Formats: sequence, structure tokens, C-alpha cells
Amino acid sequence: MLVESHGPLGVLWVGVALGAFYIALIWLNTLLGFFLTPLFLIPQTWLMDAIARRRARRNEVETERDVSRV
Repeated sequence: MLVESHGPLGVLWVGVALGAFYIALIWLNTLLGFFLTPLFLIPQTWLMDAIARRRARRNEVETERDVSRV
């Protein structure tokens, strides 16, 4: 049976290629984190502000109701 071998230069070449691939993968995942995070955080702050306004409005109505009872 014949085993195909590419020698040490082939092993080094594959090692360099895989290293470059994984560096690019880490770089891409980092960029995705930087660019996608605001896409989720900004609408979340809008939602939190709307909930806070609704709570404040409800508290105002309750305090007005309490004041009118006295």
C-alpha cells in the first residue's frame, strides 16, 4: 500500500493556513460583536424608557387618586 506524503513543507504550509484561518475567524467574530451589540442594545433602551414612562404615568394617576380621596 502506498501512502502519499507531502513532507515537512506541506505540514508547515497547512499549519500556516490554519493559523491564518483561525485568526481571521476570531477577528470576524470580534467585529460581529462590536457591530451587532448596538443593534440589540439601542432598541432595548427604547423599550426600557417606554416602560419607565408608563410606570411614572401610572404612579402619577395613583397619587392623584390618593390626593383626591383626602
